[in-house]
Formats: sequence, structure tokens, C-alpha cells
Amino acid sequence: MQIVESNPAITQREISAELGMSLGRVNYCINALVEKGLVKIENFKASDTKWRYAYVLTPNGIAEKGALTGRFLARKLREYEALAAEIEALKLARDRKSLPPSSR
Repeated sequence: MQIVESNPAITQREISAELGMSLGRVNYCINALVEKGLVKIENFKASDTKWRYAYVLTPNGIAEKGALTGRFLARKLREYEALAAEIEALKLARDRKSLPPSSR
């Protein structure tokens, strides 16, 4: 959704290349987003002879993108806090091992 929001005129082929996904998979995902009401497809004239599509996030799509971002950031914060706690525990264990036996 971030790619579509930043460049509505992007083609499915360009999305495919950017994400390293097959064109069929991108098409399937775009259609699923359209069915869920998160993205709408609009026609626009790219030149005098060709019509292209623009992918536009709907208000629901914008809200969902925000929710996804919030969940992602919350998950990353939990991971960071768990790693910080693990590092602190390892430091304490290391410090205990480096003390002479009489100081423990």
C-alpha cells in the first residue's frame, strides 16, 4: 500500500520488480485490496493512444495503512525491548563470572 500511495501511476510490472514478486502475485494482491475496499483503480490517459490505471488508496486503505504501521512499530518496539533485556542479562552474567569466587 505504501508503494501505491507514493506512486499511484505505478504499473503492476513496476510493483513486481520493486518487491521481487511475480506479476501474477502482484495482480492477485491488487485485486484483493480492491475487493476489500482499500484501493480503487482509476483509468487515466497516459498518452494520446494508451490508457493506464492509477491505484489510489481509499479512506479505508489509508486508515488500514496507518493501523498496519502502528502494529509494525509496536512489534518492533517489543523486539527491541526483549533484545535490550537479553543483552542486559548477558552483561550481568558476564560480570558475575568475571568476579573472583569470594566476591560472589
